[in-house]
Amino acid sequence: MSGAAGEGGAPALELWGGVECTVNRVGDTYHDQMERSGHARRLDDLERFAGLGIRAIRYPVLWERAAQGGPARFAWADARLPRLRELGLRPIVGLVHHGSGPPSTSLVEPGFAAGLARFAREVAERYPWVEHYTPVNEPLTTARFSGMYGHWYPHGRDGRTFVRALLSQCRAVAASMRAIREVNPRARLVQTEDLGKTFSTPLLAYQAEHENHRRWLSMDLLMGRVDRDHPLYPRLLEWGASPGELEAFVESPCPPDILGINHYITSDRFIDERVERYPAWARGGNERHAYADVEAVRVVAEGMGGHLARLLEVWERYRRPVAITEAHLGGPREEQLRWLLEAFDAAAAARAAGADVRAVTVWAMLGSFDWDCLVVRERGHYEAGVFDVRGSGPRPTALAALVRALARGEPFEHPVLPSPGWWRRRERLLYPAVLVGEPAVRVGEPAVGVGEEREAGVGAGEREGAIHGTSAGGGAAGGAGRPPLLIAGASGALGRAFARLCAERGLPRRLLGRGEMDIADPASVERALAHHAPWAVINTAGYTRVDDAERDPRRCERENAVGPAVLAAACRARGVRLVTFSSDLVFDGAQRTPYVETDPARPLSAYGRSKATAERRVTEVLPSALVVRTAAFFGPWDERNFVAAALRALRDGRPFSAAEDLIVTPTYTPDLVNAALDLLIDGESGIWHLTNRDAVTWAELAARSAALVRVDAGRLVRCPSSALPFVAPRPRYSALGSRRGILLPALEDALARYLAGWEGDAARREPA
Repeated sequence: MSGAAGEGGAPALELWGGVECTVNRVGDTYHDQMERSGHARRLDDLERFAGLGIRAIRYPVLWERAAQGGPARFAWADARLPRLRELGLRPIVGLVHHGSGPPSTSLVEPGFAAGLARFAREVAERYPWVEHYTPVNEPLTTARFSGMYGHWYPHGRDGRTFVRALLSQCRAVAASMRAIREVNPRARLVQTEDLGKTFSTPLLAYQAEHENHRRWLSMDLLMGRVDRDHPLYPRLLEWGASPGELEAFVESPCPPDILGINHYITSDRFIDERVERYPAWARGGNERHAYADVEAVRVVAEGMGGHLARLLEVWERYRRPVAITEAHLGGPREEQLRWLLEAFDAAAAARAAGADVRAVTVWAMLGSFDWDCLVVRERGHYEAGVFDVRGSGPRPTALAALVRALARGEPFEHPVLPSPGWWRRRERLLYPAVLVGEPAVRVGEPAVGVGEEREAGVGAGEREGAIHGTSAGGGAAGGAGRPPLLIAGASGALGRAFARLCAERGLPRRLLGRGEMDIADPASVERALAHHAPWAVINTAGYTRVDDAERDPRRCERENAVGPAVLAAACRARGVRLVTFSSDLVFDGAQRTPYVETDPARPLSAYGRSKATAERRVTEVLPSALVVRTAAFFGPWDERNFVAAALRALRDGRPFSAAEDLIVTPTYTPDLVNAALDLLIDGESGIWHLTNRDAVTWAELAARSAALVRVDAGRLVRCPSSALPFVAPRPRYSALGSRRGILLPALEDALARYLAGWEGDAARREPA
């Protein structure tokens, strides 16, 4: 982690944190991220943040929230800002975060700037010791989403509304800082903005040039640079700005003390007039040409420039202190780790190149909600951050350990890090690759072209791991020195799903059948572990025929109880992590509320007893093991699952019988696999329940599925379980809930993704 310490008298590269605090308005509805994450109600989050070792925190004292509080409108901030000070966390106070102010105003109202300035003065007078402010977060981005694209209030879709919203916010920043500095002359402006770059085909070079000028507009306005020579001056006048308005910024600039750069995987764009290459949702255009607008990472042959390229651009343009003020990636945990490390190394590399980079901000420490749809509605899509808030309290993820190491200047080791992030791998390309002439910029590495990417990516990943002190470990069997995940159960649908999704996630893996590793044979297990040198074992092997187990309990016991115990002992001896799977059938069905992890196991069947025995033995032998209880799989790579079988029968007009008195919580296999991998990477242990939440009867599951794909369910036979050819007793109620975390989406969401474009052949479908 070169560059973390200050050199030549320069301040050390700091690590900051941030809470996703957007309060955006859609129509008359306000979407409040802090209410959804629970931070609005949890004071003890501040201790969690301080425990990470960060030096500063972007922290909200939002105008919209305070306006609702009446006489006690500062009570929330009164309880938190002084506590941050006690904990040694320097607050960077934000006043508006993608918002438009209280209901009485908006981004296009003339009084917006003066209203925010009055609120800013109140905040400064109440907390005179606060020295860092972001009055308005990402004014250009908010103006685009609110004034040009129509996503947020006031839902403009034209240049005039965009310009009015942008000028209003920039005036509000300047007026707020003047008001704050009248109270505290030492106050500093940390101005944030999303920063990317637009690439294009030659035909659309003019549009790319326009967008690449536009990306600087908020900073240029505050710096007093938008004069008559500015390339966008004529367009701003055309869109309703007056010469006097623009001149006011030139005469009274409000230059940021720190330029905050928020660079996301989607920030760099590519525009292409060959719209037939791209999906319909990506198509748009201007008055001259129709074109598609997609993420550059998905099409640019040279790869993405990333944080380093953008940091150097902003430094060369303004020569003022810079910080990465949001470093966040939605997606699997290993990719989040890789993205944050890449951002940190980019900041260090930019400093080494002479740029005055002050900090990297770990963003969305409590995660974020519904940014996949730009927070225009509440869909329940959650992206975890340093903490995952989907349980009874915030749970630290693997990012927490990484942040602590970065804050201390210590190396961080994790087996997933030597592999490159997906944005550095060949599979990033979704469309025909296009050369744009800007080489990809990577820390300490040459550019990787699309033709070289598969081979070069391995070496690049290894060098990236060396930079961060990651431990390669293992032997060549791990894949270019990278220790693999060892997956037991090659013949089963779950094992194949793990192998497929590990490949998609860039996780080296080995999928073994019984001939390569018999999990109940200690010698076989020892040979496999010695040969493959894995960092973790995922056991999906086992005896799955619930009714046959009543007739062959010894074989069921060997596969389901003895095997996991043997694996646990071997993993303990070698310091290897273990994930193994259990079932809802460990419960007797006596209760009528979902079973949680701490409920006692009381199985009714031989199969259930074998799973309960395995749970006990594994957790006794290897307390660090992760034991996942789940139920009723359905997924795209198993044509024999219940949902697929029901839909085939109903589609063909055949009767299909399903129990109407057995209640379960079905599980979409891709969701299960991804959640289990995240928990493994996080270092979680003990028993976890992972299902897609909703409790339904088998008959209801068949009916719901048929309704989603418009298949006539008239031949569905709803019957008691006693009418079905079951041998093993089954609990009437085995729904699984959780006290540790509801990590999987709702069943309706899972079924919709599974059944998208359903044609009756589950084995040919990919997960949406």
